[in-house]
Amino acid sequence: MNKPYLINSISEQHRLLGLAKPKHPLISVFRHEEAKIEGIFASIESEYQSGIDNFSQDVMIAQIEVLLQYSSRFYARQFITRKVANDEILTRLENVLDQYWNLQKGLPTVRQIAKELNLSADYLSDMLRITSGQTAQQHIQAKVIERAKQLLTTTDLQINEIAYQMGFEYPQSFHKLFKNKTKMSPMEYRSSLNSLS
Repeated sequence: MNKPYLINSISEQHRLLGLAKPKHPLISVFRHEEAKIEGIFASIESEYQSGIDNFSQDVMIAQIEVLLQYSSRFYARQFITRKVANDEILTRLENVLDQYWNLQKGLPTVRQIAKELNLSADYLSDMLRITSGQTAQQHIQAKVIERAKQLLTTTDLQINEIAYQMGFEYPQSFHKLFKNKTKMSPMEYRSSLNSLS
């Protein structure tokens, strides 16, 4: 069976599009798929170099649309075929989020987390959406709620103190997020646990 490999340098295609050469592999494709992509670029370049007529622009646009469709296919497929790598990223993501609160770095953003994981924010969100059904922002918010519940049940800190400790600048933002995600306020959540004991 053919194994996918990473295109490390599509420098000629990048040159044609006026893009800088990528630092890292962009996408995982099979060799025959790379040939398709190169064929599309060759067709676009050939059309561009040939005499311009009434159809040249439409032909080039159609080729670019085909290229974008293939790119979308290959991009989406990598999240399915790279399950082991994605599982490792999920584990690292959980560790990074835990470290944010252990080191009291405040409320993490998708961009900060992606940077810690050496990924782009868009790639992280796409990977999480495909593998877990949540965006990176939703994943972070779920972790915030999990951590807040832990603090509400294991400490006697005031709600405002928990909000500040979690990295919220304004306690109202914490209250709003908590209520939005749990359908109860932090105080109601704490009270409901106290009434059970």
